Amino acid sequence: METLEFIIYPDGRVKEMVTGIIGRSCEEVTRKLEEQLGNVVSRQNTSEYYTQPVQQVSTVDTQNRSTHGDWG
Repeated sequence: METLEFIIYPDGRVKEMVTGIIGRSCEEVTRKLEEQLGNVVSRQNTSEYYTQPVQQVSTVDTQNRSTHGDWG
């Protein structure tokens, strides 16, 4: 589940925390919000930021093979 959490401090600072988004796509999700909020003073990436999406690759052997081996 994707979650964005904001803490607004009395001095006007805003702390934004993003969870549930894998990889750098969290930057895309928060870009417009950060532009509206003002200057980003610091950024601390979580382990989810560095996680790579899992891609499964499968191969199929399409060569025609004789049922008699090399003799056929």
